[in-house]
Amino acid sequence: MVVEFAEIEVKPGMEQEFIAGVEKSKPAFLRSAGCYGLHLVRSVESPSKFVLHVRWESVEHHMVNFRAAPEFQEWRGNVAHCFAAPPHVWHGEVVA
Repeated sequence: MVVEFAEIEVKPGMEQEFIAGVEKSKPAFLRSAGCYGLHLVRSVESPSKFVLHVRWESVEHHMVNFRAAPEFQEWRGNVAHCFAAPPHVWHGEVVA
């Protein structure tokens, strides 16, 4: 199991629209092979900064399968217009 960390900054004033877009996109993620759930964390100090955590079976399930699937386009369609810059995405695993 790996966790995708997508660090996302949204355009000022679009925070609620972005949150709604993530909520709308949850079913698309959960339909995707190898996805075990997600949650969105918002910065208290900088309310336009978020981190999306998505649990995947493997990096390949995220980077190959999901990104080639219509669910990825659905996700992007729901939220990409809110991005102030491209998300910074990396993967991690629990080590301790």
